[in-house]
Amino acid sequence: MTRKLKSDMAWSTADRIMVRGHDLAEDLLGKVSLGDIAFLELKGRLPSKQESTVFNAITVTLVEHGMTPSAIAARLTYFGAPESLQGAVAAGLLGIGDRFGGSAEDAARMLQEGLTEAGPQADLAALAKQIVSSHQESKRVIAGLGHPVHKRVDPRTVKLFALAAENGLSGRYVELMQLVGQEASRSFGRELPVNATGAIGAIASELEIPWRVCRGLAVMARAIGLVAHIQEEMDEPLAAEIWARIEEESSSHNRPSTD
Repeated sequence: MTRKLKSDMAWSTADRIMVRGHDLAEDLLGKVSLGDIAFLELKGRLPSKQESTVFNAITVTLVEHGMTPSAIAARLTYFGAPESLQGAVAAGLLGIGDRFGGSAEDAARMLQEGLTEAGPQADLAALAKQIVSSHQESKRVIAGLGHPVHKRVDPRTVKLFALAAENGLSGRYVELMQLVGQEASRSFGRELPVNATGAIGAIASELEIPWRVCRGLAVMARAIGLVAHIQEEMDEPLAAEIWARIEEESSSHNRPSTD
């Protein structure tokens, strides 16, 4: 017998639209923020006040971080296909990987799998040493640590961890992430502070968001920032100059000398 198709996300009639059990027009519009709707979609319930504060903070963190590869990709794609704003945003989203934004997933996986395997009574300091040692031996990068600009401290991390603590969402995942950062800095002999995606991976874990979904937090949030980058590109274009300079500078060695 064929399995009946089923989804609990949303359904509608001629005069109602229901989203996760809530009437869109009556219960949500004008009453619930975009971040809270994202939480509702993921968790199947609206967040508490504390969860709302923390979840909105981690998604706001991911909206914008300047001229990253994803933003450049979106701008260049829009330059080539100005009829397709959605295509330009999609091009930018494809650049959310292990180096930019997507590392929140790897950090969350490291923490969630580490604590699951070690058990609820695990010594977190010992577990942090084990995690760092394992990454050293296999020569793998530890997700959620270090930053090319924020070398000593990531200001986003400080604020995110403070908000998590203020709202009762700073538990063993956050503690383990902080211990991993301390142990990695000691073992590698250089500053490896927890970065924003490391903090987000830890806090998302406290919110019981599965690690497989954590990269999606960056996708949702960064889409907003990419639309804004394209709007700026419309008003103050950069893509044509980026293209021209790369073309000029990358191929200049092939041109005959004029000497």
